Amino acid sequence: MSMNKLKTSKIRKNDKKRPILPLMDEYLLNLQVNNYSLKTIYNYERDLNSFINFLEYENLNFKDLGKLHINHYKAYLYSIDRATSNKEVQEKRLSSYTINRMLSALRSYLKYLIEYDQKINILPEHIKLVKNIKKHPKIPEFEELIKLIEAPNKLEKNAIVATRNRAILELLFSTGMRISELTSLNRDQIDKEGRIFVLGKGKKERFVYMTERSKKYLNIYLKFRHDNLKRLFIPLRGQNTNKKDTKVSNNYLQAKIKQYREILNINVPISAHTLRHGFATFLAENGASPVAIQILLGHESLDTTTRYVHASDRFAQKMHQKYHPLPD
Repeated sequence: MSMNKLKTSKIRKNDKKRPILPLMDEYLLNLQVNNYSLKTIYNYERDLNSFINFLEYENLNFKDLGKLHINHYKAYLYSIDRATSNKEVQEKRLSSYTINRMLSALRSYLKYLIEYDQKINILPEHIKLVKNIKKHPKIPEFEELIKLIEAPNKLEKNAIVATRNRAILELLFSTGMRISELTSLNRDQIDKEGRIFVLGKGKKERFVYMTERSKKYLNIYLKFRHDNLKRLFIPLRGQNTNKKDTKVSNNYLQAKIKQYREILNINVPISAHTLRHGFATFLAENGASPVAIQILLGHESLDTTTRYVHASDRFAQKMHQKYHPLPD
């Protein structure tokens, strides 16, 4: 089978003693031809490789798999001495979120086998997800987020880095974009009115909107740019290269946000996602419609947005004071 863009795992190709999942290559190819992103396909393959590790650990063939083995698989995922997808032992307990992602990948694969008339002993609905621990979201105070957004101008010695990082943080908070959406932005995705056309998670298209403040800091940054690269945010070295796809990495930005937070002595952990979360929370506190917030965030389900809307203790306190029948 030819998969010129999709590189399958070297583990499966080179180790003939490992258990085999029927039609696994065809399943991954099916994802590709149905326009799943390469990152998503890689994640599915990685999670299925973990399942192959389990079969090998249990000395079990896929055709002999039964319902009880699914519980064994969950126990395997919960253990700290399980093998990772590339056969390394990582002494770290997986979160319930990660385990559910891996179980969902197996569900999807089983659905594919059923669709193509393959005989299997267990059905996708036999794989029950584990219970998630619902953590109370922590959002910094508004004033703390502003300090973080303004930090690059005070903490960065290089003027280009300072203006670029300031523009990035302003844009994240003004639009509610995901960090991956922002780092992938091209200049032509922003129109004169400050609307940004985003191709988001699951290849869903939407518009997000810049504030006048974020436009101001973006324009300051762009005055430092003397290149013809399409990418909106590029590494400092990117201005001296002809690479078309050069961009600031997600890891770099997350590390910078952490560094700014620590220097500012902000106790609440902050990431790029916190700015997105804060965007939604503070819009909700000021009376924005949950449906409008859902559209801006690119959420498929309003239930997902509701987690953001009700994340603020201050919002809950306001509602309590406003609507309680015996306030005095």
